[in-house]
Amino acid sequence: MRGIALFGKVHLLDTTLRDGEQTPGVSLTLEEKLEIARQLDALGVDVVEAGSAVTSEGERAAMKAVADEGLGAEIASYVRARTDDVDLALDCDVDSIHLVVPVSDLHIKSKLRSDRERVLRSAVTVTEYAKDHGLIVELSGEDASRADEGYLTGLYRAGIDAGADRLCYCDTVGVLVPEKAFEIFARLSRLPAPVSVHCHDDFGMATANTVAALRGGASQAHVTVNGIGERGGNTGLEEVVMTLESLYGIKTGIRCSELYTLSRLVSRLTSIPVAPNKAIVGENAFTHEAGIHVHGLLADTSTYEPIHPETVGRKRRIVLGKHAGRSSVELALRELGIECTKVELADILFRVKELGDKGKRVTDADLQTIAEIVLSIQKEPKVKLDEFTIVSGNHATPTASVRITVNGAEMLEAGTGVGPVDAAINAIRRAISGVADIRLEEYHVDAVTGGTNALVEVWVTMAMGDRSITARGAGADIIMASVEAVLEGINRLMQLEEDG
Repeated sequence: MRGIALFGKVHLLDTTLRDGEQTPGVSLTLEEKLEIARQLDALGVDVVEAGSAVTSEGERAAMKAVADEGLGAEIASYVRARTDDVDLALDCDVDSIHLVVPVSDLHIKSKLRSDRERVLRSAVTVTEYAKDHGLIVELSGEDASRADEGYLTGLYRAGIDAGADRLCYCDTVGVLVPEKAFEIFARLSRLPAPVSVHCHDDFGMATANTVAALRGGASQAHVTVNGIGERGGNTGLEEVVMTLESLYGIKTGIRCSELYTLSRLVSRLTSIPVAPNKAIVGENAFTHEAGIHVHGLLADTSTYEPIHPETVGRKRRIVLGKHAGRSSVELALRELGIECTKVELADILFRVKELGDKGKRVTDADLQTIAEIVLSIQKEPKVKLDEFTIVSGNHATPTASVRITVNGAEMLEAGTGVGPVDAAINAIRRAISGVADIRLEEYHVDAVTGGTNALVEVWVTMAMGDRSITARGAGADIIMASVEAVLEGINRLMQLEEDG
């Protein structure tokens, strides 16, 4: 592969970013943008597009805070071909602007109601203005994949003459295919300025097109964490990084072991869940259930894993259900520190499959309970709930109080939260804080039946140190089901810690 001088540019996409390039339903606060920007910088990205200065006072404050953080990454602002947009970006102390100019006749005529010559002149004027004010300029052709390539190249050359430092080719509606992307960038890479690739995922081709463009000569890739973005999203940071690192043997300079941590952070702050089957960072990416797969993993993990989960900050998970085999159960028990005979293992496997046949996913806590029954192990829970009260309403801050017994000692605590479930979990965590530092990593609710009195199942992943465990609770009351799941997870983690 040739021409990769830089790794890439990451967008902090949200509803305030820009017309036609936003993530619906998401608006990041100043503190949240700062937190993500710090993580991106620590990850090793080259450029962080922090937003669009024209959006609002709040957006400008957040962008200025990111720019003033002293990060190693270049901080950019999106701007239109208007000098007043550049002025607002200058007020934010950014290093560069991403100057986006529509280049397809469809966008020029239908959206701008303009013509090619006027668009080219405005691109040159704003580029010169920004350079005169000390900014790095990346001149971007919006809807380039549907533009006349001759006109696009002419606009790029005019931009370079005006001082543009970088160029960008935008596949705005995701209509490129990898073969075409390679050919286009093989030609564009001959221009006397670096060319970036910016792809959307409308047809699920964003990563493939981005990698093809890099192979063709693109020097930088525009990406987003978890592939979030308008419509089908943008090219995923984690997918491009691991494709280059693992499949092409190219060192990107990115700290791959932090990819999952960043993914979880962005998912939490944007409230956009990552699809379970999402490549690299999805819950199922390193999760195994089928017995034949687990049997292979026991012999050599590369039989069913293209990369080690630790490479991206993940851990392997074994999920038990009706597809589980002897190897699956044996490995899961081993990870829980439980030893048993072949006869006992057969009994445990039978009970696991029984639950699976009822449509149940067997959690770590379920497996521990089954094993304890089969092995006749009696263990008293470390944490017992004695009393629980919740107050919530449209004019009341959700508040929970709990009275629990921890290792025989009574604890009374209260907690607040954004909702009653959050308040309840916060109260429990405060109550046990002096005994164990336990984190809630995942929380998921499924309605088992319909109606306002629906039976719900709550799934949680609890963690202590580098050990995590799944647990569940069920009932018609979502708050009690959540408390039940959290307490079950806490008890199991504390027992594992005691057992060593």
